[in-house]
Amino acid sequence: MEYTIKGTVMQTLEVTLDKGESMYTETGGMAWMSANVSMKTNAKGGLMSGLGRKLAGESLFMTTYTCEGSRCFVAFTLEAPGKIVPIELKAGQVIIAQKDAFMCAQPSVKLSMHFRKRFGAGLFGGEGFILEKLTGPGMAFLEIPGEVREYTLEAGQMMKVDPGHIAAFEPTVDYDIVRVKGLTNMLFGGEGLFLASLKGPGHVWLQTMPLANLAAKLMRYWPKGN
Repeated sequence: MEYTIKGTVMQTLEVTLDKGESMYTETGGMAWMSANVSMKTNAKGGLMSGLGRKLAGESLFMTTYTCEGSRCFVAFTLEAPGKIVPIELKAGQVIIAQKDAFMCAQPSVKLSMHFRKRFGAGLFGGEGFILEKLTGPGMAFLEIPGEVREYTLEAGQMMKVDPGHIAAFEPTVDYDIVRVKGLTNMLFGGEGLFLASLKGPGHVWLQTMPLANLAAKLMRYWPKGN
């Protein structure tokens, strides 16, 4: 399998497959493909796995695209302005991502639901209690709104983030919620009452444009009717 990512604001992922190789995505996730690609749609992993993916923001059914010729290609596009992030997962390696971040992956990559165990992180963490979990081995691709900034935190190193800007992180990163200090900061700082605390070791992916922020901005210009 080979891939290229093209574009700037609305990127395209084009995957080149050899005969017998496959990629899977949520239903409706493919943009265009060569004629010698077959499609198979099912509840990958069974009905319970499909329901878990549905809760995590993806579709109940997944579609697998398999190359039937000597050389094929399949293209996937973003649902919103942003970036495509390729991640090569080793066997057993896990990445935790925000809801609806999954774009596509090789069949060996398992997509499942991740449940936040900490009450505060689930209640005030911006994405709720349910996130996505990708388990290797294989190539997986995430679609992240806005630009992407990556940080590798050392053991014990901590950073505070507006929860809506967290796109993905390794499970070794300790995710918690901390209260904003100072009454004036809480009331007039614009960041709300809580920030996310990310403590290393581990890698984190941050996004510059949470979709909720974009939607709120656009709502200001939406015609107001009765």
